[in-house]
Amino acid sequence: MTGLKAGIKEGSGGERFLTEIEDLQGVGPATSEKLYEAGFDSIESIATGTAPELSAAVNIGEKSALKIIRSARDAADMGYEKAKDVMTRREQVERISLGSEALNEILGGGVETQSITEFFGEFGSGKTQIAHQLAVNSQLLTEDGGVDGKAVYIDTENTFRPERIKEMAESKGLDQEQALENIFVARATTTDHQMLLAEKVEEMAKEDDIKLLIVDALMSIFRTEFVGRGALAERQQKLGKHLATLRKLAETYNIAVFVTNHVQSDPNSFFGDPTKPIGGHVLGHAATCRIYIKKSKKNTRKARLIDHPALPPMSAKFRISEEGIRN
Repeated sequence: MTGLKAGIKEGSGGERFLTEIEDLQGVGPATSEKLYEAGFDSIESIATGTAPELSAAVNIGEKSALKIIRSARDAADMGYEKAKDVMTRREQVERISLGSEALNEILGGGVETQSITEFFGEFGSGKTQIAHQLAVNSQLLTEDGGVDGKAVYIDTENTFRPERIKEMAESKGLDQEQALENIFVARATTTDHQMLLAEKVEEMAKEDDIKLLIVDALMSIFRTEFVGRGALAERQQKLGKHLATLRKLAETYNIAVFVTNHVQSDPNSFFGDPTKPIGGHVLGHAATCRIYIKKSKKNTRKARLIDHPALPPMSAKFRISEEGIRN
């Protein structure tokens, strides 16, 4: 055994995948390893990929890539399912309290698992504070507003503060050291690193009780690496792949994915608030729920539910205290 396969633990998901993929038309050992290294780690990911993506990943022609995709679609179970089955899956959804009853109300009870929830706002609006609070609250028992699980925190701006976790944990009656033990933190430095960290969560979720994945802030590094209109198409394509990973994690492992985002001025806006979240339509369609937060009087903030598949637009006020997010 040589190459990547030799470095994969026997009996692991990676080894099983490499064996399965080699049954696809046009795929041999070398091609399967290249696909795996490029992030195509399931039959479904190949089936939903594009010919240009596969072509670039394994250095083959687009016609050959298309044959592999068609073969993967035949092998994958990607047909219709009954609404009753969807309802059964939805019954497994859990909610994590945000610490404020008003905030929970406009979200239908809190941040949902199986979904991507986006909070966007200007600098200092409280996005990172909410992320910290969720990392703590996810550890609470269900009756206390949590999901009795652990959290993964991808930090792109070096704003994670363990001291803040300890303060919030103490106010919730949690052991401070145990609260820190239950949060896995990684500092992302590039978009590739950020995407890799998200992909690693799948293995973590298989071995540990991961119930929350935080990306704070989602677009920060993308915005820095891809500058100008000429780089926009490449950025959005890469962002789309990253969001697909986050969506898969949420739905497959019943995880709540929470992302924060910045805003920018919209020069075409003549009425109302001229700010809008960055990320364009790719992020707009990927996020299950979008909430806009902005500063208000004193230490209070105003949150407005912008988009949700089952809830009407609503607003709520909350405050940020030493104890955390409160009414």
